[in-house]
Amino acid sequence: QVQLVESGGGLVQPGGSLRLSCAASGFNLDHYAIGWFRQAPGKEREGVSCISSSDGRTYYADSVKGRFTISRFNAKNTVYLQMNRLTPGAAAVYYCAKRPFTCTTNLLNFDSWGQGTQVTVSS
Repeated sequence: QVQLVESGGGLVQPGGSLRLSCAASGFNLDHYAIGWFRQAPGKEREGVSCISSSDGRTYYADSVKGRFTISRFNAKNTVYLQMNRLTPGAAAVYYCAKRPFTCTTNLLNFDSWGQGTQVTVSS
């Protein structure tokens, strides 16, 4: 069964850090790009970051550049999103999803969405 499971969310103070994990099963992670997305209450789901499969090229939304880092550890079937210097604006449910090989900004091109992990940024 193809599945992506997010974890690592929680409550963090502004300026703090969290590392999210996206655990893959049921498919060969080597052949897929993985994207991280987030959705805050009342807002549309938006792309945060993506890492391609072949060359490991990474992409970031302007709002997170320099603070978030995406990485993949195919041997562990896991993709990570390290989030530093978090702001209240980062609070959302974070999702991961996959698509073959390369990243794209179109959310509709991703599938196998996980159930999400909640990130709350508050003092």
